[in-house]
Amino acid sequence: MLNQPLRFLPAPGEPQVDHTPPEARVSRRRLRACHECDWLVALPPLRPGQQADCPRCGHTLVTRHHRPAQRSMALAMAAMVALLLAISFPFVSFSVGGLGNRIELTQTATTLIGFDQPLVAIAVIMTIAVLPGLYLLGVMWLQLGLLQGQPLPASRGIARTLAHLNPWMMADVFIIGALVSLIKVADLAQIELGLSFWAFCAFALLLLATTQSIDSDWMWFSLAGEPLAPEGARTGATAAGQGLTGCSTCGLVNRLEADGRGYCRRCGERLHARLPHSLQRTWALIAASALMYIPANVYPIMTTTSLGHSAPSTIIGGVVELIQMGSWPVATVIFVASVIVPVGKLVALSWLCLVVSRSSELNAVHRTRLYRLTEFIGRWSMVDVFVVAILVALIRAGSLMSVTPGPAALAFGAVVVLTMLAAMTFDPRLIWDTPLPRDPDATQGTPG
Repeated sequence: MLNQPLRFLPAPGEPQVDHTPPEARVSRRRLRACHECDWLVALPPLRPGQQADCPRCGHTLVTRHHRPAQRSMALAMAAMVALLLAISFPFVSFSVGGLGNRIELTQTATTLIGFDQPLVAIAVIMTIAVLPGLYLLGVMWLQLGLLQGQPLPASRGIARTLAHLNPWMMADVFIIGALVSLIKVADLAQIELGLSFWAFCAFALLLLATTQSIDSDWMWFSLAGEPLAPEGARTGATAAGQGLTGCSTCGLVNRLEADGRGYCRRCGERLHARLPHSLQRTWALIAASALMYIPANVYPIMTTTSLGHSAPSTIIGGVVELIQMGSWPVATVIFVASVIVPVGKLVALSWLCLVVSRSSELNAVHRTRLYRLTEFIGRWSMVDVFVVAILVALIRAGSLMSVTPGPAALAFGAVVVLTMLAAMTFDPRLIWDTPLPRDPDATQGTPG
């Protein structure tokens, strides 16, 4: 007993918090409710490099990293340096017939404003620079406080915000768009890549590594400890069936109020047993996406002027043109990103909404995997929008050669955003509300 660390009891009225490090806590089970199937499980002690998956649907609950604060801080600082370099030097230049143009990264957005496309311009600059920059600053702020052993002011609010920024950062998608753009004009003009291009490639890779280095479970424990699990919570059953829910931001299991709502005791996030009006909102966003997809394909997404002759191009027309040029790989990328992905996502989400109440557990596993796929691929459809932004800014040689954006650029950008929102508003836990466990003994859990 003399070798055991001291534990102080909280004052009356204060929340009970366990400050034992998560990797060393073996005397009390930490509970987590799966965000995809609502199964309540107890996390085992994890070592760096290990992860805990939901035994019901396979969703990854926690991934433990080695030296998470130091690793995230180093990657975030390196990514920020790369971003500053990317916006400070020329991105790419082209020349044809003695005329040419050189652009910086930010001009891919500012040029669109001159063509009365402010919404597309905002979407471009926000997803490739502003939101990633804010994310990196937030990561550095959080990790600096954790490295000092004392969280800095507003750390909880910043940590909550970072969780919502992640899906909207698209630097990696922009790189694909840049490569497609350069391949499209490589046969027509001389292309020269600037320092900014290589810096942005490094930034995209470092940003991706930074997001994957975040150990959310460890970070929230370090910021605010871990309030004790609600009394009477049982593993091996759904959280909603016990009046509980898991916070989608910090993971803490909370007891809901009688109306099925509440606030997280650790991060303050608003809680619901299920996302309110999930199916209705998803259907509305699906309908809006399908409606916007019509003008996105009917109207030209850009117009190319060459030697005084203007040729408008639709999404499908651009794919056909690339095939005629012999650029099958690029044509495949554009066709998949601009046709297969958005249409497939609309069909998949519509089907999930229709069958959500008619499911067996075996089917629920496959449908949950389908949902994960639709959530993952949605952002990649922005490739076409980025291609337009780059070509419009770069190809500025007057009547000899120029590119202007078409009305379909805004419509297609709206399709991408609306389908992403549709996937976010769909609650995958609804898929599992009908099925019963395969093993009747699985419902016999142990107290948390």
